[in-house]
Amino acid sequence: MRERFRLAYMSRVPHPAFLEAASADPLLEPVRLSFETPEKETLSALKSCRGYYVSSARHELAARWHLTGALVAELPSLVLAVSYGAGYDTVDVEALSRAGVGLVNQAGGNAQAVAEHTLGMMLALMKRIPEAHLAIKAGRAVPRENFMGREMAGRKIGLVGLGHIGTRVAALLKAFGSTVLAVDPFLDAETCARRNAMKVELPELLAECDVVSIHAPLTRLTRGLFDAAAFAAMRPGAVFVTTARGGIHDEAALLDALRSGRIAAAGLDVWHVEPPPADHPLLSHPCVMASQHIAGVTHESRERVSRMAAEAFSAIAAGRVPSRLVNPEVTPAMMRRLEAMVGA
Repeated sequence: MRERFRLAYMSRVPHPAFLEAASADPLLEPVRLSFETPEKETLSALKSCRGYYVSSARHELAARWHLTGALVAELPSLVLAVSYGAGYDTVDVEALSRAGVGLVNQAGGNAQAVAEHTLGMMLALMKRIPEAHLAIKAGRAVPRENFMGREMAGRKIGLVGLGHIGTRVAALLKAFGSTVLAVDPFLDAETCARRNAMKVELPELLAECDVVSIHAPLTRLTRGLFDAAAFAAMRPGAVFVTTARGGIHDEAALLDALRSGRIAAAGLDVWHVEPPPADHPLLSHPCVMASQHIAGVTHESRERVSRMAAEAFSAIAAGRVPSRLVNPEVTPAMMRRLEAMVGA
């Protein structure tokens, strides 16, 4: 029988389905590590593992256990890291690749959940529901015309990123009769059209769209993409929505755009610091609809991505290349390292 593949996770898993699936595979040996355990003891246990099931929430996972280049250098047995979800903000992918370690994410596993959350924010903000809610509570709900909303039908909706989530958002918007414009440097016009969107460049999208929604990962290319200049280039009175990652938009610049009236409203599920402090100035703006990075947090999506993660570990434990490798170029080195360890 092939040697059991030890995989570590810190404190808790996002859904019990992961441990159910992992425990059902005789080749897998999940190892729970604790934040309360002395660092030296935790590191020793992590060193004995070939897999690391790593949280992608940078403010929920202690920085010491982010997969930085420094930590990767301390883990010579590590073969595969698997993130909790689609994101991998806590992982230095280049460092993993240099070390011959693969990274798997759960891209697509929470697409429906995030798309529904995005659409919910768009609808609520276009109909000015958050403003009306606050006005009723404050006793200033009349006249009703003060909260005149807009319909989605016939509106241009801009999506920055047309991957799993953006594609699902575009499909849902089709039912509302919206025209979808998309910016995605990795897709051609024909592919965008098949995904119910028209490929454009960012300046055109900003100038033309009534709603702009972000569905891109946080990378060197996207960090700070929505700065003061980007908000100034948006169509006056447009709505801004993001369920992607904090850091893609400049929070201070967005607040200025809201205060000036250039941006009519904003739906924010992601923040520079999560959760944002209660006194964050964006939270006190009446045209901001806020949530705490919960767009993908549903019972269905959490179970789905957890099983996907367990399947990735099962594949590598059986000597197979797992699906959804973020760094597929590392495959030959990763498999050679695994074979050397297990003697297969």
